[in-house]
Amino acid sequence: MQKKKTEIITARMTPVDKKAICQRAKAAGMTVTDYLTTCALGKEIVRVDGLDNLLSELKAQGRNLNQLTTLANMGRLTVLRGDDLVEAYTQLCDTLSVLIREVR
Repeated sequence: MQKKKTEIITARMTPVDKKAICQRAKAAGMTVTDYLTTCALGKEIVRVDGLDNLLSELKAQGRNLNQLTTLANMGRLTVLRGDDLVEAYTQLCDTLSVLIREVR
């Protein structure tokens, strides 16, 4: 459940500071409001570069596995050499595990 934002805070700053805040919010993948709120409340902001590509590939491999499983269950697939697919999926999971350890 998302809380309704009803309060406004006005802040004066130099154009340079405003630009820097906007750039940092964008780099963190956040709105300026969310970025400033997170910073002000002492929450840690972690940005992991390259995660989008990794998650996209992980989803693609998952779809491949689901399609192959469906075909196998339908009896339309009799021989499967999935060693390469399993190896690629394992490498993606290992890479994701390394990123998670680094973030923690």
